[in-house]
Amino acid sequence: MESKFDGRLIQQIGWSLLAALLSVFTLGIGVPWAVCMLERWETKHTVVDGKRLTFDGKGGQLFGNYIKWLLLTIITLGIYSLWLGIKMKQWVAKHTHFAK
Repeated sequence: MESKFDGRLIQQIGWSLLAALLSVFTLGIGVPWAVCMLERWETKHTVVDGKRLTFDGKGGQLFGNYIKWLLLTIITLGIYSLWLGIKMKQWVAKHTHFAK
C-alpha cells in the first residue's frame, strides 16, 4: 500500500496566511478555528496505506480546551505550557480518521 502527501506548497502558504490573519484579526480568539482549518487541509491531502485521512474537529470543540489550557498555563505561571503540544496532538489525533 502507498502512503503519501499530495498537498502543494502554494496551498500550504495560502492556508497558513489565512490562519494567521484569522488569529491576528480576532486577537487570538480565532486560533482554534485556524488550527482546525490547517488540520483539515493537511489530513485531506494525506493518504496512509492507500486510505485518505479526514479531520472532523471543529473550532468550537477546541475552543473550550483552548481556554482551559490557557487558564492552566496562567495559573501555573507557564509550567502547564510544557504539556500544550502533547495535549494539542492528542486532540488532533482523536479527531483524525480514515475517510469513508
